Amino acid sequence: MVKEKKVIITNKTGLHARPAAQFVQKAGKYDSKIEILFEEKEVNAKSIMGVMSLGVGRDDEIIVRAEGEDAEAAVKELVDFIEIEMTKEDE
Repeated sequence: MVKEKKVIITNKTGLHARPAAQFVQKAGKYDSKIEILFEEKEVNAKSIMGVMSLGVGRDDEIIVRAEGEDAEAAVKELVDFIEIEMTKEDE
């Protein structure tokens, strides 16, 4: 099963350093193959170097895609992390 969802990065720093590390840690809990698609690039969401190499900033739109048994749960948790937890860091 493949599941994907578009999400806009709304926190101040984007998907860099600490948020990227937390994102990769959450992605690593799942068996599914998880990728982030941004512009013309596609990277493994379980790779900190891959995620940071995208240079995703505030107001950028990414697609979180997962393929596997737990794809739906993976996409839901990762999108919730971006939309809810990452924005709390700005407060």
